[in-house]
Amino acid sequence: MTYREPVNMNPLARLLTTINRVVMHVVGAVAAALVVTETVVLFVGVVYRYALHDPLIWSDELASILFIWLSMLGSVLALDRGEHMRLTAIINKMSDKGRVWLETVAALVVCIFVLMIIHPAVDHSVEQMAITTPALEIPDGLRAAALPVGAILMLLAAVSRMAAMANIKQLASALAVVAVVAGALWLGKPMLLAMGNYNLIVFFVLLIGVCVAGGIPIAFAFGTATMAYLALATGAPLMIVVSRMDEGMSSLILLSVPLFVLLGSLLEMSGLAKTLIDFMASLLGHVRGGLQYVLLGAMFLVSGISGSKAADMAAIAPALFPEMKKRGSKPEELVALLSSSGAMTETIPPSLVLITIGAVCSVSITALFIGGLMPAAIATIAIGIVCWMRARREPMPDVKRAPMSLIMKTLIAAIPALALPMLIRVAVIEGVATATEVATIGVAYTIVVGLIMHMFTRHLNFKRLYPMLIESAALSGAILLIIGMATSMAWALTQSGFSAKLVALMQGVPGGGTGFLLITIVIFIILGSLLEGIPAIVLFGPLLFPVARSLGVHDVHYAMVVILAMGIGLFAPPFGVGFYAACAIGKVSPDKVFNRVWGYLAALVVALIVVAFVPWISIGFL
Repeated sequence: MTYREPVNMNPLARLLTTINRVVMHVVGAVAAALVVTETVVLFVGVVYRYALHDPLIWSDELASILFIWLSMLGSVLALDRGEHMRLTAIINKMSDKGRVWLETVAALVVCIFVLMIIHPAVDHSVEQMAITTPALEIPDGLRAAALPVGAILMLLAAVSRMAAMANIKQLASALAVVAVVAGALWLGKPMLLAMGNYNLIVFFVLLIGVCVAGGIPIAFAFGTATMAYLALATGAPLMIVVSRMDEGMSSLILLSVPLFVLLGSLLEMSGLAKTLIDFMASLLGHVRGGLQYVLLGAMFLVSGISGSKAADMAAIAPALFPEMKKRGSKPEELVALLSSSGAMTETIPPSLVLITIGAVCSVSITALFIGGLMPAAIATIAIGIVCWMRARREPMPDVKRAPMSLIMKTLIAAIPALALPMLIRVAVIEGVATATEVATIGVAYTIVVGLIMHMFTRHLNFKRLYPMLIESAALSGAILLIIGMATSMAWALTQSGFSAKLVALMQGVPGGGTGFLLITIVIFIILGSLLEGIPAIVLFGPLLFPVARSLGVHDVHYAMVVILAMGIGLFAPPFGVGFYAACAIGKVSPDKVFNRVWGYLAALVVALIVVAFVPWISIGFL
């Protein structure tokens, strides 16, 4: 959530916001440069490995060093821009004064958390100085230094936000509330210790619940609860939080996250997404409800590449909605369809949710890419049936069937766009390249094709390039910080013994694997609604996947059930963030869409149950 600087800011607040603005311009420039450098380094590595058959031993290592810096600086930008994942349903219903007060509390909690990790982060980077990287032979502490630097910059961003938003009275009341909660936890330390593992409810249910409901970014809610638990209920050093963050954010598999985010932005900017829509519209535009099917097909083809459901929807909706409205479609119906199509496509490769599950749950990404297509096809068919039933009540469009010449013309224009998702999926599925390497190739492919198209159409706006790089860094940072914080939280839960007890409890569920899958569906629909997809999967995936294996449920089958359930929750009102994103993109009040979306979500639930009880859909082609 962005904010405007009040006209009557005091001089100190104005100075802070000015300093922060200058610093964030520098951070943005460095982050944008890192996105470009990361892409170039990985692409050069791919060329040497596959084209010249002379692998560069240092390319992956350099990419990994740059990656942690990109992650932290991107997190800083996301915090400054108000783009970290969080629950806003409660905040949006508050009065202006109440909203500002909750925003102040959220910024204050972020300040406290980053203040607590700065010193441990410095200690961690100093310790890593003793380790030398194998290829470049430089101290690993230079890589780990991204953590304290990022924490200090987040502190500046959070303090600046408080100064810009709140007056002295609001800040004092926020400080008082946070101090009371912190004091109660500190004074209750003996009681918390006496509770044994039941104190996990206090830290990881109540405290996180209050933080998330109050609009505190989910990553910082996870981090705050973990730090509080370690400080008050264990004797573990706080540096463990930083080291686990480092571990969670440094996986080589996750290198593909910023690349796919960049690729999605390039796909829209280059005009490739529009060529797909034009081709499908020429095929189906004349049939009843034809453009609804075009929207479904477009989401199926381009979804998952950008790393953001909002970006996927924003790439498709503006190209289709005006024409659909001209043909009599109701705006609220279009938004309901857009929202449900976002929910159905989470299993389509190269979805970042698939990559995240592969990274944190030790599941083959190739297998996930293969297994994700059929469940998405089932969900698409289910939504298509609802579209067909609703389209029967609409008049036939006053549009003639497109001549074959137009179809062929749009097909030729769309061939590069059609080839890209196929290239990505086939390359990973066939084991030709890793997800990170394919993302790099996809970026290079899109740039070349976009420039060639620009020679004929002059449609590229190069002024958008720098903001696009900034947005890619910020979105990547928001995603990766959640993964880092959730990794720390999952470690704390494991060390407490909770994980072992959860495994034992879930293994005893009535109905065995069937009962476990039903419980999983309910859990992840709820978690998808409250926590969004990636946080829920990073936190609970490592705990539940071993249970699924012990009950004989295949990893890929279980992953598809989890992802589809999470997607339904993400787009289900009243809490689903994706639902409100679709309403914002379609410029329609959520109240008008509320009743329209349930038919589509019901179809998705039916599709999910079919996927859950017919394992072949997920694993038949492995």
